[in-house]
Formats: sequence, structure tokens, C-alpha cells
Amino acid sequence: MSERRMSATDPPGALSVERESPARATLGVEAAAPRRRVERTPAAQVVVDLLRAPAAGFSVAMLILVTLGAILAPIVAPYDPLDQDIAARLKPPLSRTEEGASHLLGTDAVLRDILSRAIYGGRISLTIGLASVLLAGGIGVLLGLIAGYAGGRWDSLIMRIADIQLAIPFLVLALATVAVVGPSLFNLIAVLGITGWVIYARVVRAETLSIREREYVLAARTVGVGPARILARHILPNVASSMIVVATLQVARMVLFEASLSFLGLGVPPPTPTWGGMVADGRNYIDSAWWVATIPGLIIFVTVLAITMVGDRLRDVLDPRLRGET
Repeated sequence: MSERRMSATDPPGALSVERESPARATLGVEAAAPRRRVERTPAAQVVVDLLRAPAAGFSVAMLILVTLGAILAPIVAPYDPLDQDIAARLKPPLSRTEEGASHLLGTDAVLRDILSRAIYGGRISLTIGLASVLLAGGIGVLLGLIAGYAGGRWDSLIMRIADIQLAIPFLVLALATVAVVGPSLFNLIAVLGITGWVIYARVVRAETLSIREREYVLAARTVGVGPARILARHILPNVASSMIVVATLQVARMVLFEASLSFLGLGVPPPTPTWGGMVADGRNYIDSAWWVATIPGLIIFVTVLAITMVGDRLRDVLDPRLRGET
């Protein structure tokens, strides 16, 4: 309801002034007020954009499943990976022994449960993949920052070392190094990490060469900020997104290399279960017991594919040039 207030001295025909009631005015303001957008942190926005693609969301779910299985292996694995069931040699998937023991993915030639070994094998593959990427990334990012920012002799020296290492096939170099130092979990992480730094160094160097000429870096240099502070505060944060994408894709590569070395007998020594070692154990039984080699091979395929798809989606989300197409 509106109120009309007119003075007695108003001339005839004067316009009346209507004042809306406070309740009606409040309703009008609420109706006209725009909806506030939910503000997210940059990290939360990246997660939302990442999961917006169905394939990436499915890949993330698969990686979470594999990771949880590896972390909770003593709880979720139905058997000890080294236990042998004499009545269950080369049992096919979904089989039961005469004693009533069930083996969801079957057993191998040494009477061991494949599902339990695959769950425990994920621990080795993911540990080596993540640890070697962290080691290689740390070395490569440091050398790339030095080469890109310092330039001159440092740049030439680091890039010539990288060119020499690139001239040697990565797998051949890793094979030769493991053959010399011996197969073990620590040695495998060290070999894959030390031989895998080149890609990080080249990417970081290329971006550092561009970033060091920008106005805010030149201004920091003008006011006397030291090189270490400029690298840590101004350059490193600007190359972080590229490094996240490269590291994600490299995890898949390292998982494959670990499986290849284990298949050739140069990975973590038996009886520790590894995916590559399980494939090697079943290669002589492809015609009679296909599941012994096929199941761990499929696990490697699905895991590597999921990591690669997440890495591709992260590249689309974090790259400003591709952000409009996502």
C-alpha cells in the first residue's frame, strides 16, 4: 500500500508524491538485487574445471581407487601377496578351491592370489612413479631456472649436458645404470629421477627466458632485489602451472618405465610384487592361463591412461590459451 501526502496549500493540479511502504520497498530491492556468484579459490576452481569433463572425472575416480587400494593394501587385500595356496595353482578368475577359498582374479603359477599381488604391486609402481618425478622435477626445475636466468656459460653448460643425455635413449640409459648399481626400490627411484630431469629443465628454461624480461622482474632487479629472491618470488610461481602438467604426464611415463624394468628383471627384486614383474611371471602361460599376465597388464594400461587423461585436462585448464576451449 502507498500513502499520498498533500499539503492544504498545494495548488490545484499539483502532483502528488507517493511514498512506498518500507515492506514493499524492501521486496523491490531484493527482487532487483543480482545473485552473488560463489567465489572460489584458484585451487578450487582448477578442481571444478578439471572435473567438468566426464573423461577426466572418470580418470580421477580410477586414480583415487588405485591410490586408496595401494594405501590400504593390508586392509583391502584378501590374502597376503606372498601366501601360497597349494590347492589353487593357476586357478581362473572367480574360482574357488576345494577348501572354499575364493580368488576373484585367479592365481598364478606359484599359487599366489593375483588380486592381492596387484593391490600390493600398486604400492611399488605409484611410489616409484611419484618419488622419481619429485626427484627429477626438483633437479630439472633448479637447473632450468639457473640456465634461463643466468644465461651465458651456465646456460650453455646445462643445455649441453641435457643434449648429451637426450642423445641416449632413456630406457637404455636406465637399463645400463640399474645393471651397474643393482636393482632395488631406492636405486630405481634414483635412476629414474636422475635420468628424467631434462624435460623439466628445458621447459623451465624456455619460460624463464621470457619471464625475466617482463616489467615486474626488471623493476625488482632495478631496486636491488637479489637473483634468488627474484627466482623464488617472481619466476618460479609463473612456471608452476607448466610444471604441474609436465609432472602429471611424467608420472604415467615413470610407471611404464618401472613396469618395463621389472618385466626385464631389473626392477624391485622378487618376491616383492610389482605390476611389471607379474606380467613377466605370466608370459610363459599366455596360452593356458591368460589371466596371469593379462590382468596386471590391464591394470597398467588403465592406470597410465587415467594419469595421461588427467594431465591432458590439467593442461587445458591451466593454459590460458586453451582455457576458452574447455
